[in-house]
Amino acid sequence: MKNNKTTAFLVSFFIILGVAFLAYYYYESKTAPKKSDLPIIGNDQNHHISPFSFTNQDGKTITNADIAGKVVVVEYFFATCKGICPKMNENMAKVYSKFKGNKDVLFLSHTVDPIKDTVAALKAYSLRFDADPAQWMFLTGDKKQLYDMARYSYLISAEDDTAGISIDKDFIHDKHYILVDHLGRVRGFYDGLSDADIQKIEKDIRTLVEEKQVKRSL
Repeated sequence: MKNNKTTAFLVSFFIILGVAFLAYYYYESKTAPKKSDLPIIGNDQNHHISPFSFTNQDGKTITNADIAGKVVVVEYFFATCKGICPKMNENMAKVYSKFKGNKDVLFLSHTVDPIKDTVAALKAYSLRFDADPAQWMFLTGDKKQLYDMARYSYLISAEDDTAGISIDKDFIHDKHYILVDHLGRVRGFYDGLSDADIQKIEKDIRTLVEEKQVKRSL
């Protein structure tokens, strides 16, 4: 009789233990951040953005060290643009507002016209969007480095302004945002004039923040 009671107790114990384990596993699988399925863009899996040094709207030098470990949204524009830039930055402001104060997310708006877009000009422009220079940086600097970053790091090219003005073939001007993960890898391109793409980049930013959390927890 005693052996039967012991056996029944052990069976009950292991059943309860198994149910508890399955419940815990189910909870973790539903609540733990998942690794994203966003592609890693470039010629190979080793493509990362190059080191850089630019100046933001407060006159502060910004380098790749300042964005290390962050999810970054990148664009190219110029302050005197009357075509696609105003709409692009209005939409960027919408995305920025969703992540304002989130220390894992940064926004970099690079000028393609560094001669006209001085630090003072970029500061005035940034104030239109109530941009915190610690999180949304309007960058100027050496023209060649700005353009090389666009072509070889962010993998975008020149396009004509939608206002119908033909631009110089060496003029980097693109309607896309570039999404860069916390490891400095390009993970997506988004049409800055498309409402659908604005919604998608918001979703993908959150996905990459979760991906970063997965890496941190491993």
